[in-house]
Amino acid sequence: MADNSLNVVLGSGPVGLAVMDELVARGRRVIMVNRSGKVKETLPVGVTVSKVDALDPVQLAALCADADVVFQCAQPAYTEWPEKFPPLIAAIIEGISRTNARLVMADNLYMYGPIDGKPIHEDLPHAAPTRKGRARTQVAKMIIDAHKAGKIQATMGRASDFYGPRVIDSAMGEIVFEAALTGKAANLMGNLDLPHTYTYIRDFAWALVELSEHTDAFGRAWHVPSAETISTKKFLTLIEDETGRPIKTVVANRFMLRVIGLFNPMIREFVEMYYEFGEPFLVEHNQFVAHFGAHTTPHPEAIRATVEWYRAHVDAEAAQEAVAM
Repeated sequence: MADNSLNVVLGSGPVGLAVMDELVARGRRVIMVNRSGKVKETLPVGVTVSKVDALDPVQLAALCADADVVFQCAQPAYTEWPEKFPPLIAAIIEGISRTNARLVMADNLYMYGPIDGKPIHEDLPHAAPTRKGRARTQVAKMIIDAHKAGKIQATMGRASDFYGPRVIDSAMGEIVFEAALTGKAANLMGNLDLPHTYTYIRDFAWALVELSEHTDAFGRAWHVPSAETISTKKFLTLIEDETGRPIKTVVANRFMLRVIGLFNPMIREFVEMYYEFGEPFLVEHNQFVAHFGAHTTPHPEAIRATVEWYRAHVDAEAAQEAVAM
């Protein structure tokens, strides 16, 4: 049923597009925002794309003047979080403060840092010693402080490493799913036998939109529901069951990442996050469920949808390469 509210989604990456899908399914009006004013796929009827620089509060305030909710799903390049994330969030806070829109932030779990394999919950201190963890801590504090000061109404939904349709740059993204379909080796790190919470991107989007519909969700962060925590090795087995073929793996330890990182800036960024895969990574979402209920897709079903998307993605890439030859 349509509720006719206007929702602005900042960022047209996989999270932003998944949020768009969920909003459209609920009958909401949607404006996507990025710096180009374009997206690579055909959007649902009624969804528009606006070219706006989120670093410009004036532009953002003008676009969001009539918005009910703004979903913050944009982020700088992974290698540039410490330098560029805080200014981005400062501009977004300033822009939204000039409107009556509520802010819902798509967040992750980096701010907690290593906790020796203990369950990860919202009441843990933000004690990350890493560059990207400190950046996430700073950003979260900026948003909550702005809410407490009455400048904006804001909430945050935090997901673990996510996977699903459109997810390319992720620990469980192209390096695993495309490899599983093409016979290439999947590059992984850490101990594959340890339990690790993975979040299906469509469940993440559902949770973010659900938070936007509850006034008592604002003023704090929530861990979004994820399907059963299993080992990475079991997750790979589920992919093998779906594709009908074994996955070859190359597993890097911290030393190997450091060596590769000398030549690859992205891999270099993974070194400080190695702890997520070198110890159990168990994410709790009890608080969210107690307040808003649960909506999780079983891993086999989510993996089936992801494999279907990657099959189409791989075929499209092959067709483009054939045309270019």
